[in-house]
Amino acid sequence: MKHILLAVGLTLTWATNSVAQEDYKVKNLDTHYENSDFYEVVKLPEKVKFAKQPKNIILLIGDGMGVAQIFSAVTANRGYLNITQMPYIGFSQTQSADHYITDSAAGGTALAAGQRTYNGGIGVNTDTVPVPSILEIGEKNGLATGLVSTSAITHATPASFIAHQPSRNMYEAIATDFLKTDIDVFIGGGYKFFAERTDDNRNLVGELQNKGYKVVKSIEEADAITSGRLAVLTAEAHNKSYPERGELLPEATTKAIEVLSNNSKKGFFLMVEGSMIDWGGHANNTSYVIKETLDFDRAVGLALEFAATNKETLVIVTADHETGGMTIEGGNIEKGEVTADFTSDGHTAVMVPVFAYGAGADNFKGVYKNTEIFEKMKAAFGF
Repeated sequence: MKHILLAVGLTLTWATNSVAQEDYKVKNLDTHYENSDFYEVVKLPEKVKFAKQPKNIILLIGDGMGVAQIFSAVTANRGYLNITQMPYIGFSQTQSADHYITDSAAGGTALAAGQRTYNGGIGVNTDTVPVPSILEIGEKNGLATGLVSTSAITHATPASFIAHQPSRNMYEAIATDFLKTDIDVFIGGGYKFFAERTDDNRNLVGELQNKGYKVVKSIEEADAITSGRLAVLTAEAHNKSYPERGELLPEATTKAIEVLSNNSKKGFFLMVEGSMIDWGGHANNTSYVIKETLDFDRAVGLALEFAATNKETLVIVTADHETGGMTIEGGNIEKGEVTADFTSDGHTAVMVPVFAYGAGADNFKGVYKNTEIFEKMKAAFGF
């Protein structure tokens, strides 16, 4: 097959960059977690008269987040999550074009562009032909667009919304693809793939600035920026895990919503990824999974608050796949205590939940292929 031959031919070229972004898959077995940092979920109005059609869509992807990951976080936070306040629930079947178990590149491409592709493909079909993403379609229709990730912004899931490359390991090429779009705001790690490039020695930070982007290295530096083009590259490669990285994900979500709201009267599309739920699953580490899921849930809460006030926003929460085959073996909701185990240190094939809230949320009920999430978003926007 075409993509297999291509992958074999370029393996050596990609090997150096691959180490930089794929070194998180290290097993570190931890089966027990007891929370000491509880938080209140947002208080949503009992009744909100949402618009029939959304102007804005906020898609939040908990990478590797299956039902067990969610309920372990529910238990750890004494029975409450922002996610579980979302009234419309479906299930997504996550298989890729060439594997029963998807990777994040194929899973991300299915969500972003409605195409099932081979594992490793970024924004391309099985013949490596580029396919337009919901972000790119939104741009062409006058929407403001944004990406937020706790990983490098060039990693598989965010890359699937903006890049078109035959392999997820082509990080510098993926970074170059950001210059080919009019994305309004992106926040995540990966500074080295823009500024310290080995393939061509281009300085993409300077090129972004020439295109009108304000490029900074922290959310604090972006505090006064409320509109225009913004790139926040918060780490050389990936950000630290939670809680070491602090409130980066909730703060980045708030900043992205602020900038996008001010950038287009027609509305916006924003994808927010909690990347490291997946990494905790690869590590078979219960504490890692739960801390990352709780951090992701706080970002979800901010999106829900915005939607409840704005009334023209659709919030979708889902995953690209489940990681680790996580099983909850015991727990105590009053204490926020969880005991879990894992059947795998890789991805699994189980369906993952889809939660929706806001304008057009009722269209996300049922069981469907991952590609249908793209189709449902496209229809919700009226494209």
